[in-house]
Amino acid sequence: MICAQEAYLQLGLDLVMLIPARTPPHKAVDDEPGPEHRLELCRCAVRGDDRFAVSEIETVRPGPSYTVDTLQALSSRDPDRDMFLILGGDVAAGLPHWRQPERVLSLATVAVAKRRGTARASVDAALASLPGGERAQFFRMPRIAISSTMIRRRVGHGQPVRYLVPDAVSDYITDNSLYRPQEATA
Repeated sequence: MICAQEAYLQLGLDLVMLIPARTPPHKAVDDEPGPEHRLELCRCAVRGDDRFAVSEIETVRPGPSYTVDTLQALSSRDPDRDMFLILGGDVAAGLPHWRQPERVLSLATVAVAKRRGTARASVDAALASLPGGERAQFFRMPRIAISSTMIRRRVGHGQPVRYLVPDAVSDYITDNSLYRPQEATA
């Protein structure tokens, strides 16, 4: 949410839409709760903040969630809207390996959050290899050491995540016994 907020502020966006994937094509997660729970977690995170919205566009579409398909669908709904795709630097560096990366860059301007662990030169080289990569915009992120992996790990070890995520998200995780090893929820 900090990344979404910083993109909203620094890029002067009208709205930031969170779009959880039905089936992430490149990222397996242990104790994955499923798209319905991830959709609800996003809704909990943005509740009461009109700068943010949540779309179920990927959770209702069968099969793997490819960004190019989502951007195409969003573009066809509102062809005059300028879209930004907000990515961490680590993810942006891998963009050339995505499905139809040139099409992704023709549909949206990539907005890259600088993240520790990925050199700006790596991101620049990846974007320079693709038509449209020159339109990318970078924005600053406060240095925080909070990641989704760390949150899941803490929950899995029975450690609190309050103050690391919005209270509504922490409550939803607890109420639905998410991210706990299977034997802990049985």
